Amino acid sequence: MPLVTLSNVLQPALKQGHAVAGLVTLGWEDMRAYVAAAEAENCPVILQAGPGCREHTPLPVLGKMFRHLAESASVPVVAHLDHGYTFDDCKEALESGFTSLMFDGSRKPLQQNIDETAAIAEMAHAAGISCEGEIGFVGYADGEASAGTDPQEAAQFARETGVDAMAISVGNVHLQQDKDGGLDEPRIRAIQALTDTPLVIHGGSGVPMAQRTSLARTSNICKFNIGTELRMAFGAALRDAVNSDDSRFDRNQILKDTHDPLVAATRTVLRAFKGEDT
Repeated sequence: MPLVTLSNVLQPALKQGHAVAGLVTLGWEDMRAYVAAAEAENCPVILQAGPGCREHTPLPVLGKMFRHLAESASVPVVAHLDHGYTFDDCKEALESGFTSLMFDGSRKPLQQNIDETAAIAEMAHAAGISCEGEIGFVGYADGEASAGTDPQEAAQFARETGVDAMAISVGNVHLQQDKDGGLDEPRIRAIQALTDTPLVIHGGSGVPMAQRTSLARTSNICKFNIGTELRMAFGAALRDAVNSDDSRFDRNQILKDTHDPLVAATRTVLRAFKGEDT
């Protein structure tokens, strides 16, 4: 089926009590495995091109890759720009066929973040696609510290930007390699009491599986971004493939061996976000 927008998958999730995975891609091997896993689980998937991915592969190429996978998939696929930092980043993604733009103005003062995100949302909506923004700052494991989302500011941000999804900072951090953390559920409830905009968790790899499922079913969190967890699974499969035979040199043969393990790991991720009746 053709690519769909972020709203096309998040609004049903909001109403039906489940969440959709935003899977961070780095190349053909992982994005292909993510779609195969989504088909096996019969659920939508959001393919995300973040800054690291874009450094390696140009946005116009990524747009064609996402579109090719979507057109042959049996489930809805969203082509999502993750952490676009400038208007030009977002404009290029739109022109490259992406169906969702995430503008990250979270390091900026509140009003500047609102104004710049609103401009991106207006551009996206004029083209018939979706926009995600971020309020509060989601930090990095062993890096920049987080700044938690203020519920009143979140309500203002959602109201004045018109975003289709809002990333929040509620104890989540990027690049976390374990699941020892946990999200601040009272803060999540306080935010959703003031806005019905679908909420997004960046740094979802650090969230315990049971809490992912609970929040997917009982809160307005409709999208969890997962990157590190699946990169670790891919890395482990790649090491096994390389080390299994030191005479191997054909990269295509080596990379093929990562497919099944990554599909299996991704299916585990996707199952956690399903509703009670799916």
